[in-house]
This record gives sequence, structure tokens and C-alpha cells, in this order.
Amino acid sequence: MAVLQIVYAPHPIFKMKAEKVSSVDEDIKFLADSMLETIYFERAIGIGANMVGALKQIAVVDIQENGVKTPRVFINPEITWYSSETQKFEEASLSFPGIAAEITRPRAIKVKFLNYEGKEQEEEYEDFLASVIQHEIDYLNGKIFLDYLSKMKRDLLIKKMEKYLKAHPPHIHSSSCHH
Repeated sequence: MAVLQIVYAPHPIFKMKAEKVSSVDEDIKFLADSMLETIYFERAIGIGANMVGALKQIAVVDIQENGVKTPRVFINPEITWYSSETQKFEEASLSFPGIAAEITRPRAIKVKFLNYEGKEQEEEYEDFLASVIQHEIDYLNGKIFLDYLSKMKRDLLIKKMEKYLKAHPPHIHSSSCHH
């Protein structure tokens, strides 16, 4: 496993649809494990593979309720049902540092996916976890959380992020890293 380099906005990868995974082999498992290692290192709760430069339909999530690791790996995830009831949470992203926005999403979803072992699953999620999973699946479909905002609000947040990045350049992993 390895901590992977986060891709930062603006980058064209965020408008691209990730490719389906044809089989869950050792390379895919290594990528999923490395993505989990990356969210733990970055103190994040989820990432889509394109956020680390891989155009693969893989998302990992671990909200670590009560400090307990419960990693979830979603390969080729597809939301098959959305509740009509919605909820709002403040969302942010490792790829869009220094900004956050309140986003409204369905409160519950059903997701069909392949798990880490390559077995097809369909599970229902609700509340905060449902929003996190939707956020990550959006990345795999070429959509970002800012796309839910008005153009004016989105442009304002992008300017704020650019200012933040000038003041806080992101860490770029290299051979001199000690982690």
C-alpha cells in the first residue's frame, strides 16, 4: 500500500467519467487499499479514484464512527434508488482545499456495486453516510459537489480555493517524504 498523490482542482479529470472495472484483480485491490491508506493519512472520509489520478470506477469511504475504522470499497457503484426525502450537509473535498458548501442530497440511497472481493452487492445507506457515498460516486461520473451550486456561488468558492492554494501550497509526495 501507498499514500497516493491527491489531484487538485482545476484539473480536467474532474469532468471525466471513470471507466468500469472489468475484474477485481490484485492491481484493483492494491489501488483500493492505497486509496484507503490515503484517506486515513489525509484524515478524510472518502475519495473517488479520479481524485488520485486513476480513471477507474472505484470509491472508498470510511466515516470512522466513534473512531472505529469501517472501510467500504465500492467498485463500479451505481445508485439504483434515491429517497424523495432530502437532507443538507456541509461538503468539502481534498481536491478542492480550503472551501466547503452546504449541499442538498437524497437522505437514503440504494447502491449496486462490486465489493473488495469482486462480489456483486446491493445495499441501502442513509443519513450522513448516504451523502458521503453520493459525493464520491459523483466524482466517478464527472461531477463535483460544486456543480450543485449556482454559477455565482461556485465561481466565488473557486476564487476562494485559488487564494487558499496560493497561501497553502499542497504537499506533493516525493522520494523525500517520510510517511
